[in-house]
Amino acid sequence: MMSSWIRELAEPKTAACANAPRPLFFYSCGQESTIWERPPLVNFGLPSDRLLKLAEPKKCHPAYLQQRPRQSSEWPVSPAAMNYKATPWIRKLAQPKVLHPEFQPAREVPTQVTNVLARLSSRLQCLAGPRVMKATSCYENIYPEAVIRPVSKLAQETTASPRTLELAMAKRLHPDFVPMRGGEWPVTQAAKQAVATPRLVELAQPCKRPPMSFAQFNPDAFTVKETAKRAICSPRIKELAQPIKR
Repeated sequence: MMSSWIRELAEPKTAACANAPRPLFFYSCGQESTIWERPPLVNFGLPSDRLLKLAEPKKCHPAYLQQRPRQSSEWPVSPAAMNYKATPWIRKLAQPKVLHPEFQPAREVPTQVTNVLARLSSRLQCLAGPRVMKATSCYENIYPEAVIRPVSKLAQETTASPRTLELAMAKRLHPDFVPMRGGEWPVTQAAKQAVATPRLVELAQPCKRPPMSFAQFNPDAFTVKETAKRAICSPRIKELAQPIKR
């Protein structure tokens, strides 16, 4: 017979919020969502004296109010710091940094123009205009046969030194340098008179199997050998061929 304790444990567990005195709402997916009701204002009690005291703002220091009647972010200075006598070294450090002896302040007017009315010449007006640069990579040649970059007359008549001639020479290749061989090279006479062995002739034969691109159109492409058809499976192979049962 079952005991009373086992029967009590066999009873289904009831929800903790089933007997709650508040409404219970359900979503479309079946998940519960409990919404608490707002208690009336009558049930709220008045705050205690301790809470009222903690809610008061912090008062400022009396000395701060005497020295800083207005709102300021500066900290109040203690009387000991106000009556402190500074040493000569602290006074020296408190002096502002002196400018360099060679420092010259900026002039208000860089150039003073006199009231004398001067007439500009055509040359000054030409120099005062902006220089127009043409978007070209060639020089303006006098005649079509001239060089692209003009060479001065002194450069044409100069004589190069032996060192300049040595530096102007192209870099030579290494003595052991072998140039790249072309795609074709002559066949030796010994290679022409060589006789291939039966093994080389057999290896030189092309593959007789059809390509895989045509195998999918041929249903008899993969055939089973006669020896494979007559083979007898061992008990071990039959055991391994069985599917795994879970």
